[in-house]
This record gives sequence, C-alpha cells and structure tokens, in this order.
Amino acid sequence: MKMSLRNVGFKTCCMLSIAMTIVPVSSAMHIMEGFLPPSWAIAWGALTIPFILMGLHSINKRLKDNPKLKVLLAMAAAFVFIMSALKIPSLTGSCSHPTGIGLGAIMFGPAAMAVVALIVLVFQALLLAHGGITTLGANTFSMGIVGPIIAFSVFKMVEKLKGPRWLGVFLGAAFGDLATYVTTSFQLAMAFPSETAGFVGSLTKFMGIFAVTQIPLAISEGILTVIIFNAIASYSRKEMEYLHVLAKEA
Repeated sequence: MKMSLRNVGFKTCCMLSIAMTIVPVSSAMHIMEGFLPPSWAIAWGALTIPFILMGLHSINKRLKDNPKLKVLLAMAAAFVFIMSALKIPSLTGSCSHPTGIGLGAIMFGPAAMAVVALIVLVFQALLLAHGGITTLGANTFSMGIVGPIIAFSVFKMVEKLKGPRWLGVFLGAAFGDLATYVTTSFQLAMAFPSETAGFVGSLTKFMGIFAVTQIPLAISEGILTVIIFNAIASYSRKEMEYLHVLAKEA
C-alpha cells in the first residue's frame, strides 16, 4: 500500500525532532551573530525584504488554491532545517554544511524558499546558536534567495534540454548548495577586504576555506535530494502535478 502524504510528513517531523537533539551547538558557515559590521548587516536585511514579501505572496496563493500543499511545504522546510543543521568541520575552525534548499526550490519555486529559509534560520539562531539575528539578512540572502534561484534555474535548464529528471534534481541541489557558499564568501569578502590583496584576495581566502568540504557535501546533497524527490513524486504525485513539477499522466 502506498504511504500517504500525512505519513510521509509524520516521518519527516520525527527526523526533525531527532536532528534537533543530536546536532551540536557550534558556529558554522551561517555568518555568526555580531560578525558583520552594522552597516552590512542592515544592508543585507533591507535587500531581503522584497524577496520575503514575494515569497509570502507565492505561498499564500498556492496554499489558498490547494491547502493540501501545507504538508509538502512543511516537509521541504524540515528538510532544509535538518540538512543545514548538520555541520562538518572545515578549515581554520570553521564548519561546512549542506543547505537542503534545492528540494523546496524545485517544488515550490525560489520565491517561497526565501520565507522557508528565514523561518529555518530564525529557529537555528535561537535554538542551536547557528547563525544569528543580526546576520539574519545576509544568511537569508545567500541560503534563501541566491541558492534557490540557482537550484531552480539549473533544474529548469536541464528540463528544457530534455535531460532526465533525476539529473536536473541532482544538479539543481548541488549547484544551489555551492551558490550559497559562493555568495557567503562574497558577503564576507565585501565586509572584510584584505589589507594587502583587497576584495579579491579576501574572496579567494574565504572560498578556499570551504571548498575542501563543500564540494563533496554538494555532491552528497544532490544524491540525497534525488532520493527524497523520487519518494515524494511516488507518494504525492497529484500534488507534484499541481505544482507543475511532474507532467500529468495520460
């Protein structure tokens, strides 16, 4: 018997609860609390506001038209929370982690993921000391705006080229993950340019710190996203057809 969407959501919630109890509290690639100068923190926060408003409009419209999508959206948010809370030590005492944004971006579009990422980042900042409130705008911009846009665009490009769906999901999730880290490196390099090499030298430093662990993480995230996507497509085909992620069966 096929598993219902409600059962899938229940299992995801259980995974989320377990993850919240086992994930250690430490600093990671989310820019930590108070790390950015106030001017940059305010600028990034202001820049995210239009995207959040567009995301709220997109979510409200979809849920109003099809309330059954609430569980699917909650699952996408739980996936982001779990994936982005799993931290792996990187260089110079920093950490890397997957983002999980590709799955939701492919299903609901990049606009909705700005809101999802904001909610996830607030909970992680308050419960796990992962990221921070003052850096919420910068972290939302990298993980909730740039990452989802890249993930969605790559998925659609593969779809347009008639490539296999699994390849689009894999590349979308992987490149969305990498785009998040490249954006964060740009944010840090702009706020803290090198005294000798300027912005470029600082950017090279920050990107080099995370490349060692982030590239294999992006590949792993792509593979896991394909597995989760296929499971959802199997158990919730009608919802996926409504979202125009899957073609309607003849």
